Amino acid sequence: MTGYRYRFVGPEELRAGVRPERRGRVVRGPGDLREPDLGEVFTYVVDLQGLLRLAPRRSEHVVCAGGEPVLAAGEIRFRAGGAESAGRAGGRSGAGGRSGGDGRSGMGSRDGRAVAGVSNLSTGYCPDVTSWDAVAAALDGAGIGRPEEFTDPVVFRWCPSCRQVQVVREAYFVCVFCDGDLPEEWNADRAAETQ
Repeated sequence: MTGYRYRFVGPEELRAGVRPERRGRVVRGPGDLREPDLGEVFTYVVDLQGLLRLAPRRSEHVVCAGGEPVLAAGEIRFRAGGAESAGRAGGRSGAGGRSGGDGRSGMGSRDGRAVAGVSNLSTGYCPDVTSWDAVAAALDGAGIGRPEEFTDPVVFRWCPSCRQVQVVREAYFVCVFCDGDLPEEWNADRAAETQ
C-alpha cells in the first residue's frame, strides 16, 4: 500500500503499552463488525498493509498499530443501514480529504454496515487530512460504506518556534502557545525529530 507513512510523534512512555496481543483487530469485511460495535466509537489505524485496525476508543493509537508507522489514524464510528448517505457526524462541512472516486462513498455494505463518522484525530500520529485516501481505500477493500471525506477533519501543525504540536482551528495558522506563525503545509512529523 502506498501513501505517507506517519511516524509516532507522541510521548515515548505510551509505547510501553505496545504488545502483540494488544494490537488492533483487523477489519477485512462487514462481517468483522459485530452488532455491539455499531454506534460505538473506536480508535483506528490503517496499517502499512492498508488494513483497517480497531481498538477500544480509549486505546492509544500506537498500541493499536503495534508500535509501527501507519497510513492513517483517528476515531471511527459505524452504523447499520442501507444505501443512504453516511452523512456528517457533526462539525463543519467542506473540509477533509478526497473521495476514492469509485462510487462507493456513502453506500452501505451488503451486510448493512457503514461509517457513521470518522476523523483523523490522533495526537500520537497527527496525520494530515490527506490520509483520507488510505482510510477510503481500507474501507472500500473491506466492503464497508463510507462518506466522501473525513466527517470531522483535524488540522495538525508543529510550531517551529516553540516546538509544540497543536490543532489549527478555523484556518488560523498561529501558534496558541507562542503566537508564532504556523506553516500552511502539514509538518507534524517534525515533532518526532525533536524528541
